[in-house]
Amino acid sequence: MKRSDKEAFVADFRERASGALVMYLTDFSGLDVKSMTALRQTLRESGAEYVVAKNRLVQLALKDTDMPDLGDALRGPTGVVFGFEDAVSPAKALTDFAKNHGDRPVFKVGVLENQLLAPAQIDRLAKLPPKEQLLAELAGAMQAPLGALAGALEAKLQEMAGILDAYKAKKEAGE
Repeated sequence: MKRSDKEAFVADFRERASGALVMYLTDFSGLDVKSMTALRQTLRESGAEYVVAKNRLVQLALKDTDMPDLGDALRGPTGVVFGFEDAVSPAKALTDFAKNHGDRPVFKVGVLENQLLAPAQIDRLAKLPPKEQLLAELAGAMQAPLGALAGALEAKLQEMAGILDAYKAKKEAGE
């Protein structure tokens, strides 16, 4: 790789890293080209991108940023996942892909909001329900107390109407 190509890669990588919501580093050893192509397609569908990079170039790209130090994770074959839409979808896509391909790729580390995520934390992220389901559960949780309040108010109105009807009937009977 020429020096100009390396400089372009470093600049492009830095731009992607700064624009990504989440970044996962993986060990992709043991995957063939066909599997890597399938992995890239799966991640693209989940709003993420997979880049295989030289560890030294990744270190150069992240050197002057506010990202935490990834020195220990940048050993051996490294694939970097950039999640641009959310943090859960790429983690879920990688986990599902690994189940069908001999537990490969393996998470090394993740970076979310400039905080390091251990592989166990990434696995917990992958087990979260989809964003739409979480929003629906939140809406349901917010709607339940309002529904209970409306029911209680309606019951009181019905009770008041019953009292007024009884009072009216008593007045009519007394006259």
